[in-house]
Amino acid sequence: MKHFLLALMLGLGLGITPASAVQPDEMLDDPALESRAREISSGLRCLVCQNQSIDDSDAEIARDLRILVRDRLKEGESDEEVVDYIVSRYGQFVLLKPVFSPTTVLLWATPLLVLVGGGAFLFLRRPRRTVTASEEPLAAPLTAEEEARLNGVLSEDRER
Repeated sequence: MKHFLLALMLGLGLGITPASAVQPDEMLDDPALESRAREISSGLRCLVCQNQSIDDSDAEIARDLRILVRDRLKEGESDEEVVDYIVSRYGQFVLLKPVFSPTTVLLWATPLLVLVGGGAFLFLRRPRRTVTASEEPLAAPLTAEEEARLNGVLSEDRER
């Protein structure tokens, strides 16, 4: 029974693969080209879903982009040429990992600016101490009469 359960779990575990929206009719016959196409399409954003790569998206435009990538690879273009072509048509937004350039400096610097700005805001808004060691104490010292009375009350309390 244990062997059966182990074999069942192993079979189910091996059968589970990451979801991919690439249809069989889109796949290339050449495994090397297909691998390159998968690598490129996993780095391109679906313009409809926006948080998925075109490799994972079921949207029609993602399918069109996957086919476009494969067609351009079949024509003999390099990976960079394919990506540059798609970026020229759709802009830097289509890249899941945008490149660092003068046009994307704000995109890359914004998290750091927000962190530094928030820290500066909290630092400037912190509560300030109003009493310093050189100022007078808040209460005047006890007089001799008050000390005697306090000692009397404390001694009565101890006797109980």
